[in-house]
Amino acid sequence: MNSGSPRLYLSSLGLSLLYYPGQSADKRISVFKVLLTPGVIPILVVVFAWMLAHNILYTYISPFLDDMGLEPYLGQVLLVFGIMALVGIWVIGIFIDRWLRPLVLISLTGFALISLVLGLWSEHGTIIFISVALWGLTFGGAATLLQTALAQAAGKQGVDIVLPINTTVWNLATAGAGILGGVLLNQWGTTSFPWSLLLLLLLALFVAWCAKRHGFRPSQIR
Repeated sequence: MNSGSPRLYLSSLGLSLLYYPGQSADKRISVFKVLLTPGVIPILVVVFAWMLAHNILYTYISPFLDDMGLEPYLGQVLLVFGIMALVGIWVIGIFIDRWLRPLVLISLTGFALISLVLGLWSEHGTIIFISVALWGLTFGGAATLLQTALAQAAGKQGVDIVLPINTTVWNLATAGAGILGGVLLNQWGTTSFPWSLLLLLLLALFVAWCAKRHGFRPSQIR
């Protein structure tokens, strides 16, 4: 075996190789330029607001259920959420090519309505279970929707830069939710969660709605 031929060696092991063309130095673009690409900033704002809202409720779901008298059902609530999130992933995978923009708007609107329902009728156990199921459905495909929108907005040259930025924003939202949720819990209790979520989701919905031209664009596939 030729030790200087890793391609032949890997092929002998039955491993397929995928080659992607790199970018020459003169074609690389900076992070700043990618951020200034039309549509990128609005999508990142939606990522942050959506994930901040989601993680406030998800991180502090135990005290929220405890205040509603449903702490013994924490496991069942999370199971319902997880199952419906899987359904959401499946639905998004089927329709994302044609309906990316409508799916983003529907998901954000649905989550906002769920937050409103939890704020008004959270004392009813059945309503909470239904709300959690719909919450999981709207969240399941969020990552796919947002990453696809970012990749389309950034284009071929910017996609390798914008997706790590997306991960950073996502992680900032997760960390921020722990801080903000803790403040809300200590100052106003879990009853403040639904209304805080609603404000964040209305912001995300407004930005997504306005970002029609370069951000969350209508599909060209018919």
